[in-house]
Amino acid sequence: MSKHLYGLIVTPHGAAANNRGENEGNITTLQKILWNGESHTTVSAEAIRFALRYAWQRRDIPVNRVWNELTEDHEWQDPRWLPWTDPEGEGADQDTFIDDDVLGFMLAEAAQTDGSDVLDTMKKDLKSKTDRKKELSAEEKKSELGVKLNEEIKELRSKIKTMSKGKCDKRRGVLEVSRAISLAPFAGDITFNAKSGTKERTSLYGTEVHATRYQYGFALTPQALDRSERILDIIDALVSLSDVAGNQSRFLYDFSPEILVLRWTDDFAPRMLYGFTLAGDQKLCLSQVLDRMEHGDIDPGEVVVGTASSSILTAECRERLQKLGVAVTGVKVAAEEIKSRAHRDIGLAS
Repeated sequence: MSKHLYGLIVTPHGAAANNRGENEGNITTLQKILWNGESHTTVSAEAIRFALRYAWQRRDIPVNRVWNELTEDHEWQDPRWLPWTDPEGEGADQDTFIDDDVLGFMLAEAAQTDGSDVLDTMKKDLKSKTDRKKELSAEEKKSELGVKLNEEIKELRSKIKTMSKGKCDKRRGVLEVSRAISLAPFAGDITFNAKSGTKERTSLYGTEVHATRYQYGFALTPQALDRSERILDIIDALVSLSDVAGNQSRFLYDFSPEILVLRWTDDFAPRMLYGFTLAGDQKLCLSQVLDRMEHGDIDPGEVVVGTASSSILTAECRERLQKLGVAVTGVKVAAEEIKSRAHRDIGLAS
């Protein structure tokens, strides 16, 4: 049976100006959604996925889409994904890239039929044979000649349909990441700034800023990877994730986990993607996930909790975790525990 890794991450509290929305005049806005009846800021899953890819790149793990800081653009190492699209030919001796394996890809190409002499000839031949078939009598259509003509028409139609289709090479991402949602509602804070140098009409500008934590979840089935051992690199990147989205030249927001809840299980459903809520004095409560553990939906033995400080959790939350037998450790210790379980259960290559 396949093993699945589900995770729930809460970032440290900080002043976020990430993942910008559309500007309103000279105000740089944040992306927002209505969450539990209130406006919350949000960071896209695409931004988190980009940060993961860049984290592997900075660790010297080969990636297909290499980010060039000078040109602020991607440079493809293999724009045709040959190990996936031509594994018996040009891609036979090439290893797959981790970002293609983990995050997936898609290359859609339109049909290359304009000005195709072969296709035009086949269409003319089809019309000629179809017209000839119409001229046959009922007896002639049943004859050997009529049956053969009908088969030729079917074959031509099939070839024309195949040649007229476009091409789509794709791989669905094995690692699925949810959108990050702020734990605190957005109060509408704006900072006002001025460009240096000579002041002009556009020198003054404002930026929406949100003092909050973000929570997001992820799901992964390591056996679906081309190389299952890449789960180790995924965990390492998530545990040490830093810059995620936005105008990071002005604002640094730490996206590494301050609290990390991991579940290693046979279950096909995560059941814990958005489990945290804010309690008094900026404490965090995991009551939704704890309820599921107490009601038997989640086996407490599958869960590992890591946090920079257990005092971030409410006293009630700590007591319930202790009663359920879920140990609260450090973030990196929790990650290493899941790595150990992965080695034990799915026999990772060293």
